[in-house]
Amino acid sequence: MARVPSATGAGAAAFTPLAQGPPAATGRPLLWLLAGYPLWWALGLGQFAYWVFAVPMALELVRRHRTVGLRVPPAFWLWALFLVWSVLGLALVPMDMPGTVPGSGGYGGALLRVANYAVLTVLLLYVGNLTERELPTRAVVAALTVLGLTTIAGGYLGMLAPRFEFTAPLEYLLPGGLAADPFMRTLIHPASAQVMDIFGYDSARPKAPWEYTNVWGYMMSLLLVWAAVLLLDRRSAPLWVRWGTPVAMVLSVVPIVHSLNRALWAGLALSLLYAGFVALRRGRVLPVAVCALAAVLALGVLALSPLADVVRARADAPHSDDGRAATNAASVAAADLSPVLGWGTTRETLGSSDSIAIGPSAGCPGCGHHVIGNAGQLWMTLIASGWVGTALFLGFFAAVAWRYRSAATTAGQGALLTVLLLFWYMFFYVALMSPLAVTMVAVALLWRDEEPLLRRGTAHGRGSR
Repeated sequence: MARVPSATGAGAAAFTPLAQGPPAATGRPLLWLLAGYPLWWALGLGQFAYWVFAVPMALELVRRHRTVGLRVPPAFWLWALFLVWSVLGLALVPMDMPGTVPGSGGYGGALLRVANYAVLTVLLLYVGNLTERELPTRAVVAALTVLGLTTIAGGYLGMLAPRFEFTAPLEYLLPGGLAADPFMRTLIHPASAQVMDIFGYDSARPKAPWEYTNVWGYMMSLLLVWAAVLLLDRRSAPLWVRWGTPVAMVLSVVPIVHSLNRALWAGLALSLLYAGFVALRRGRVLPVAVCALAAVLALGVLALSPLADVVRARADAPHSDDGRAATNAASVAAADLSPVLGWGTTRETLGSSDSIAIGPSAGCPGCGHHVIGNAGQLWMTLIASGWVGTALFLGFFAAVAWRYRSAATTAGQGALLTVLLLFWYMFFYVALMSPLAVTMVAVALLWRDEEPLLRRGTAHGRGSR
């Protein structure tokens, strides 16, 4: 099935009239996965929902490979090499890394990580090989917006009912030992918030429908971008969406502040600066001035509200800064010790950032033995895959961002911003699984929407078969 050659710039195939006839149903697994994620979370699937929906996606890729062949995105060789590196790194999992708790690695987390990367590869190739008619870009944007709205609702659930949790159906089906494992329980047990002692008392940090508050923050940042994309395309957004979505985006400020995610606050500011830069580059000075004035007024209102007290209290309570700095430095040291393949997976430090003698105890189970690599995607990749694997991982997304740096449409700019935000959040949040899935969808949309231009001879390169 031919693509609709109606674009006039890189990424411009998004939000264009489609050919006559009903849309093909091929892309439904992706839409069901994204828009229905809160349901999969409630069932206990969580990030394993990507595994479930990867099955029909993989079957579709096999069918296409046998009929019309598969395409891969530009610079895909970097990502393919990273996958190989991740598999080769498994050989180092049994080895004890100096300065870490012996036997603190383990194949469970390592194999889960490699499997997640493989599932993300299926997702990338699936979206990129479907035509605009089979998977309309506006449908993907709408599904991401729906997911964003439910994430906002989950934020309020975490604030208003921080102790809300329940046993998911999947938990009843798993063996007792596996369901009781702390890490597995975090992935499959639905809960509304993480209750943490940051200010000297328990504070509820929303996380529904995600595994951790940091994942909630990362996803909130990405999904707000796609909600803005939907609003800016006035041709495809019905009236109730144009009114309801902005209200929800404004309401999202409350759980965003109460999440206490400083990296999220800074990431939203960077997104606004990116939007202003894009508008100024197009000569839209007046809209930028109006938005800047509105932002100043909004900050003034925020400063006079009780939310300002939360922000000031968070600024005065660094909480995890010392621990993060110590584990991040340990990730760099781990990569220096094994620069080519890394150590296959994460490890636990001996002691704490203050003393090697400090460890978990009955009175302080969280003291010492911190996990190296859990403070951000960059640090996790360094210890798991070394400097070479990290260069391959980041190189792929950097190549994509550079190739599509001139994306002209609203959807293309939103996809580019999604990729660029990876290079900010990688210092603070682990992108695997859901944030990296949204990033892969963005990469696939940028690459896919380039194809009509290449068919018309208006671009200089293309993904290989």
